[in-house]
Amino acid sequence: MNRQEKQSSIEELKQRFSNCVIALLTDYKGLKVNEMNQLRRALKGVDAEMKVYKNTLAKLAVRDTGMDVLNDYFQGTVALVTSKVDPVGPAKVIVNFAKEFQKPEIKAAVVSGALMNASQIDSLSKLPSREEMLAKLMGSMNAPAQNLVNVLSAIPRQLVTVLAAIRDKKS
Repeated sequence: MNRQEKQSSIEELKQRFSNCVIALLTDYKGLKVNEMNQLRRALKGVDAEMKVYKNTLAKLAVRDTGMDVLNDYFQGTVALVTSKVDPVGPAKVIVNFAKEFQKPEIKAAVVSGALMNASQIDSLSKLPSREEMLAKLMGSMNAPAQNLVNVLSAIPRQLVTVLAAIRDKKS
């Protein structure tokens, strides 16, 4: 890798670090190629991306992004998982994949500027996803209006029921 390629990799990494809501570092040692591809496909399904960089380049890139707390974790075989959308989705995928294959091992993550360890990422993975939270919020916002409609429609319905009972009684 020549100097220009290294510089472009550093710039790409800086861009990824500055645009992501989660940057998760995993030790992928022991994963087979097909397992790694399966993990990448699963991450792509939650709008996340996994990529392997040289540790020295990653240490240089993380320096100016506010995620320099990850600097100590760039040792050994490290894969970087980032997402611009939702921190819960990638955490769920990595934790579930690790439960199934006993790999990859979570080293650390930064979520919205806060450093998290493996147990905190496990807790994060148990939260509902962004879409589930939005659906619950919309359901909560919709419930009072729906209840009002049901109450207002019950009055005419009861009147019709009473009139039908009177009609049946007279006939």
